[in-house]
Amino acid sequence: MQKRNAYRTAILGILMAIILVQSMVPFLGFIPTGFINITIIHITVIVAAIVLGPKNGAIVGLVWGIGTIIRAFTSPTSIIDTTVFTNPVVAVLPRVAVGLIAGWIYLWFKNHTNKKVLGMAVASGVGSLVNTGLVLGLMRMMYASTMAQAYATQTDLLNKLLLVIVGTNGVPEMIAAIIIAPAISSAILKTNKFLD
Repeated sequence: MQKRNAYRTAILGILMAIILVQSMVPFLGFIPTGFINITIIHITVIVAAIVLGPKNGAIVGLVWGIGTIIRAFTSPTSIIDTTVFTNPVVAVLPRVAVGLIAGWIYLWFKNHTNKKVLGMAVASGVGSLVNTGLVLGLMRMMYASTMAQAYATQTDLLNKLLLVIVGTNGVPEMIAAIIIAPAISSAILKTNKFLD
């Protein structure tokens, strides 16, 4: 039992360290486009949620959120970072939700079916959509006029702009998560008896 807990803690520490590096180094977690960042960092949170469970997935998501705030203050990569991503509601809440929801979905598949890989894929897709939906939804609710001004559009056209972002960023992020997160999670779970 002690060995199992120590190993799980070590994996959690490694994933948290990876998140911090991804948060601070462009192209490791965020691909800056100038318009908005394409996020790949959520894959690490989803892997944590699948491999270690929803609680630890939420912890890794929290670290991601804190890293997002630090990056927004120290090295913003898009025109809205310093306004939007310095707010913990936008920067942290969706990231924690990714870990919780992806972890819960995977646990349901694990406990109720024998289709673990399918569970990983569904958890990855939903986790990615949760991040995209919550971040954009909160941005729309809290910063509509700021976003309209930053993107040189009218507030009533902002919904169309957000749908474009979902299509150009959210869908590729989801596809990447569905492919990559189950592959990494399966490899980690197969090579370690202490995790599954």
